[in-house]
Amino acid sequence: MKVPFCDLNPLHSSLKNELHEALDDCLTRSQWVLGAEVEKFEDHFAKYLGVKEVIGVASGLDALTLILEAEGIGRGDE
Repeated sequence: MKVPFCDLNPLHSSLKNELHEALDDCLTRSQWVLGAEVEKFEDHFAKYLGVKEVIGVASGLDALTLILEAEGIGRGDE
């Protein structure tokens, strides 16, 4: 019996139409970075967390870098 490495089809099947519409919208507008989707995510996530603002970043490394900079932590700090 072959066991799939990571079968996301059951998870995505109920969202298939919604995901295709969202992708089609991005393709039509040719906007891959920032934009209405990111702003909407930031607003919804801030409300979920109960905070004033949330800032979406490209990666976990970007998030950690911003945290360290905001706290004044830099080269030579332990």
